[in-house]
Amino acid sequence: MPDYRVKFETVTVAGIDYVIRSLADLQQYADPLGEAELAGISSASWSLFGKVWPSARVLALAMHSFDLVGKRILEIGAGLGLASLVIHRRAGDITVSDWHPLSEAFLNENLLLNKLGPLQYKTGNWSTRNPGLGQFDLIIGSDVLYERQQPEQLAKFIDRHAAPNAQIIIVDPDRGNRVGFCREMTDLGYGCTSRIAERLTENGERYKGRFLTFSQAVVGEAA
Repeated sequence: MPDYRVKFETVTVAGIDYVIRSLADLQQYADPLGEAELAGISSASWSLFGKVWPSARVLALAMHSFDLVGKRILEIGAGLGLASLVIHRRAGDITVSDWHPLSEAFLNENLLLNKLGPLQYKTGNWSTRNPGLGQFDLIIGSDVLYERQQPEQLAKFIDRHAAPNAQIIIVDPDRGNRVGFCREMTDLGYGCTSRIAERLTENGERYKGRFLTFSQAVVGEAA
């Protein structure tokens, strides 16, 4: 038995139900082998991977209708990987990445629960090199800018793994680090566009946030 408690919930994306195994309590902490500590994950943030956050719902809904044809796709900071499940159901070429030691195990359980085949998973630590990860045509993420050091780390990570003319889509709940991240991406040569997301998620929760889209091919204004 694992030394943490889980629950099962149904998350609806574009009218399709996904059964998701998530953490039952975001106050719990379990790191018996010290894997999270070794990865630099504090006890306070250990459980954050284990919830379906509102921004993840927004990104998943967007991926239900996004053009995936011919694109090699990477979800960063995926947590439970809801958007990746949606893309996988649509037969998209998706690789899932996170730095939490339990993210892959939860992803595999959720694939089984939804009768989906295996997915490519890679550990993605934004502060270090990830030589086996490769480059991607579309990089997506949701609510990934919640710590002060993340704008610079994430921008450099994305730049290393973005193929020529790649598109980057980040759903952000208007956290304070958004402006710094857009500045870092602009300094690396990416144009940025921003648009407000729908104010209600599919389950009726109020949502305050926006889509940030970056591309090397289109020069735009920083958000």
